[in-house]
Parts: sequence; C-alpha cells; structure tokens
Amino acid sequence: MTGAVRSDGPGTDAETARILRVEHDDPRVQGLLDGLLEEYSERYGAEGAAAELGRYPITEFAAPHGRLVLAELDGEIVAGGALRPYPGATEDGPRTVEFKRIWTSARHRRRGLGRLIMSALEETARDLGYEAVVLFTGPSQPEAVALYERIGYRWVDPTTIEDLPYPKAIPFAYDLRA
Repeated sequence: MTGAVRSDGPGTDAETARILRVEHDDPRVQGLLDGLLEEYSERYGAEGAAAELGRYPITEFAAPHGRLVLAELDGEIVAGGALRPYPGATEDGPRTVEFKRIWTSARHRRRGLGRLIMSALEETARDLGYEAVVLFTGPSQPEAVALYERIGYRWVDPTTIEDLPYPKAIPFAYDLRA
C-alpha cells in the first residue's frame, strides 16, 4: 500500500518520495535493514549493530499489530521505520505502540524524510488503533533526539522505565490522540 506524500518545501526528497506501508516480509524491507546495519556499525561498532538488530528480529513488526513504513526515491529505499505493540502496555491503559528502526540514508538527510517517516508511522499507528507512542534512541544519535524534540515528542526520565532496552537508552513518548 502506498501513502500520500506531504511536501516539506520545494526540491526536498520528502516532496518526491513514495511512502510504502509494508508487511515485515516485503523484499523492500531489506533496503531498510541494510541501511540500519551500516548506520549502526558506524555509530556503535559491528558488535553493537548486530546486538541491536538481533534484539528485535523483523518478525516483531508482523501484522496484524505491526507494520513497516518505507520511503522510496527513484527505486531505492532511502528512509524507513517500523512499529510494534509496546510490550509494557496494559489492556486497560492506552494502546501503546513502539517505533523502532527509524532511519534515513546519510545521502538523503536534512531533506524532510525523517519527519515524513515519523508522520507516516503516526498515521499507520492510528489506523491500527494505537493511542500512544514510545520510542528509544541511543546516545550516539543526537540528530534523532533533535528530530523527536522538534516534532513534539516528550523526553521520558529513563529511571521511570522498568525495562530499558539497553544502557543509556533515551526514551521518548507521544500521545497520538493530541
């Protein structure tokens, strides 16, 4: 399924990218995984990259409760993200989704794709009935922290999270009902 693309201004990749909502086993997901492996390897080393990608296998994002969002530009996957039910959510509390695997190709940064992926993930989460988002980023990703703060995500004190996914994780939350 493809989605509408929002323009972030003339000449931006976000203006011409095609947004795809796909299942976890779509072959185009490999473009996202390859980009993530390269990115994580540069920032956290090969061992850190393997640990992170292994911690959340692609099946974690399977339908009916999960999904992946990809941005395709000239036939190449240049950005993406995934969502899955947040394991810490309760049945009687707000339905909470976790965003993972948020990535933009280094060659296509600062062109509106990160914001576009976040909007597409939020829309997809709402369509699946989720009401709240949590996400975690790492200390070596200051541009991710800046993006999340810029688009209204609220920093969460990590000492209030029972089971941080990794040491030094930086948690954020967002209310999809707002």
